[in-house]
Amino acid sequence: MSGHVRRRGKASWELKFDLGRDATGKRKIAYRSFKGTKRQAELELAKLIAAADLGTYVEPNRLAIGDFVRGRIDQWESAGDISARTSQRYHQLASGQIAPHLGNVPLQKLTTADIEAWHATLRSAGRRRGEGGIALRTIVHAHRVLSHALDDAARHGLTQRNPAKYQPPPKVPSAEVEILDSDGIARVIHEARGESIYGPAIVALFTGLRLGEILALRWPNIDLEAGVIAVRHTLEESKAKGLIFKAPKTRAGRRDVGLPDIVVETLRGHRRQQLEFRLQAGLGKMTDDAMVFPAADGRPQWPSAVSRAWGLVARDLGMAEITFHALRHSHASQLVDAGVDIVTISRRLGHASPDITLRVYAHLFRNDDRKAAIAINEALTGIARP
Repeated sequence: MSGHVRRRGKASWELKFDLGRDATGKRKIAYRSFKGTKRQAELELAKLIAAADLGTYVEPNRLAIGDFVRGRIDQWESAGDISARTSQRYHQLASGQIAPHLGNVPLQKLTTADIEAWHATLRSAGRRRGEGGIALRTIVHAHRVLSHALDDAARHGLTQRNPAKYQPPPKVPSAEVEILDSDGIARVIHEARGESIYGPAIVALFTGLRLGEILALRWPNIDLEAGVIAVRHTLEESKAKGLIFKAPKTRAGRRDVGLPDIVVETLRGHRRQQLEFRLQAGLGKMTDDAMVFPAADGRPQWPSAVSRAWGLVARDLGMAEITFHALRHSHASQLVDAGVDIVTISRRLGHASPDITLRVYAHLFRNDDRKAAIAINEALTGIARP
């Protein structure tokens, strides 16, 4: 392909070069402005011609990072790639961490140096209200949203590459989640009985179900005779769309979970109380698809409200640091301590792969290394001796 440099001013040039032919056979000519010496203009033209030859040339555009990222988030949601709740969180990251610092940077001019400086700014002065930086984990999440959008930009030919791939976010030190020990579990069982949150808490603590999965349960999902819960939906909360019933994100999330006796007994008692309440209130029988843990009006409960209710109970029990989600982690800890294999634990928790389970709960396995030594001793008994 050929090109030409033409002077436009004292230190400005017009770069004209051939892009080949379009689908109709018509020649495509591109023009770029350049400021500098003639030699510099000639070098820039050579780069553009080389990019055109390799098929990596990108038409100039005026897209800014802020507008582009917000547009991609909306596109991901409309295409069903992310949920309304995830879209809400991504928009918060875009408006709080990306737009204030990179929002006006042209998409095609973003560099790894810009991203490195952005990370440093967020760490030292990233708070929107008050002074100081933001959590490393938040920086990582914002980086991932930006990088995902830049991947789309490169794929659609709006930019040559994704600079976020070449400037990684800061590393987040692994933090061990707070969990209940055996004494804490006993306190929940005995001291939280009678609280409205008791049923959901027991299900979470002894099945590992997520809060959204628990609140989406209907009685046809539970076979108390067989002792099995069929997880088929989750309840998602967002400001934009309110409460939404959704299928699990992955195939692994759609699962049947075996119930220990304490959960069966708790659910039997809970169902009996529901029936007695309806009888006393003159509401008649429950519908076939009645929810297991509805609000007082029979509608689904808001997960945020249930989390707050648990928080009050946990505070009264002297375990304010234990969130409702920590009950799921506590269940995983029970399984690890019992020597259950990682694949079974992963399936029970609904993880997409055992790798995820290991990343989240690796510290539990490390703490239990003594069991490996015991197992090796037992296996070698009689072998190492003459």
